[in-house]
Amino acid sequence: MNDNEKKQQGLQIELTPDKAQGEYANFAIITHSSSEFILDFARMLPGVTKAQVRSRVILAPEHAKRLLGALQENLMRYEQTFGVIKMPQASQPRTIAPFNGGGEA
Repeated sequence: MNDNEKKQQGLQIELTPDKAQGEYANFAIITHSSSEFILDFARMLPGVTKAQVRSRVILAPEHAKRLLGALQENLMRYEQTFGVIKMPQASQPRTIAPFNGGGEA
């Protein structure tokens, strides 16, 4: 098998129906040790004082750096297609949770 044939085969990934549904998260907590990064994805809802962690992903530092690069590349592609993602200033109300008790701004 030559290099082109190997590249065309690619990596096969199984996505089961329950995982394909996905989990909505609007809050992330990232912690790390010398050997791993832990990403907790949570959901904050209006009127609820506690965020519920919906998914936890544990990565080796090298994989965390690869994820960062992949996110940067995909954000760049997104903005080229759909326009710049505007982030609110600290003094402006947020358009998306986390909420500050009064619902979405």
